[in-house]
Amino acid sequence: MTDKYKLIAAEKDNYPIRRMCQWLVVSASGFYDWYRRPASPRARRHATLETQVRALFAASRQTYGARRIAAALTASGQPTSVRLTRRIMRRAGLKACQPRAYRRTTIPGQAPAPADHVRRDFTATQPGAKLVGDITYVRTGEGWLYLATVIDLYSRKVIGWSMANHMRTELIIDAFTMTTSRTTLTPDAIFHSDRRTQYTSDAYQRILKRHGVRPSVGATGVCWDNSAAESFFGTLKNELVYRETYPTRHAARTAISEYIEVFYNRQRLHSTLGYHTPEHIEHLYLTSRTSIPEAA
Repeated sequence: MTDKYKLIAAEKDNYPIRRMCQWLVVSASGFYDWYRRPASPRARRHATLETQVRALFAASRQTYGARRIAAALTASGQPTSVRLTRRIMRRAGLKACQPRAYRRTTIPGQAPAPADHVRRDFTATQPGAKLVGDITYVRTGEGWLYLATVIDLYSRKVIGWSMANHMRTELIIDAFTMTTSRTTLTPDAIFHSDRRTQYTSDAYQRILKRHGVRPSVGATGVCWDNSAAESFFGTLKNELVYRETYPTRHAARTAISEYIEVFYNRQRLHSTLGYHTPEHIEHLYLTSRTSIPEAA
């Protein structure tokens, strides 16, 4: 009965109330009693929550599902269960964008590849100790735009990236060069990738050696061996690329760089980080390190 009353209330500006009551076989007096009845505390809370859920969903660029929105509500001082959040989102018609199926794109190199020093352990004890990288491509009206990234496994922050109209070794060298300008690498740091030719090339191996970084690669054609890097590309394409059309490479570059630096690194809540942002996790580490000498 309540659902019928809600429908009548929603359409009361479009149709006569008494006529709708006849159509739905309910009494007009019953509807008016329900309509004039003060909302219960539970109903008021749910109405407030729906407003907040809508705001968070919009702020996330329609990418947050019930778990992330529930985490954001809880972090803001309003503990909310995932189940209630999911129910509110369903009622409000809010549906996060869904990932597409994975497709293999790696072309393995012919040169002998380094060993796998990561072995699917995508965790790190401090920033700059364990990095992962990969290359992907984005369709534009001018042709493909290639993107190379470097991700710090401690914070899952994208600390280096490069885009170009080619996928030569210079592309990944540029991404790693950005990394070294923004991050302090630990002694004997590890850089992990797949076995594509760019990462196993002599030129790239020399760059890693120059910075004291150990190369590491996964098995040929096994996406799980570099799943942290693959996961980022899946997120990027699901939350941004597949939802837009880029007439030029410049347009794609602008959108992707803004997504990485503004949204992904500094605003997006990551489930693997306990629903914190990469920037926050990195800041917590650096703050704790600088406070140790002061405490001593």
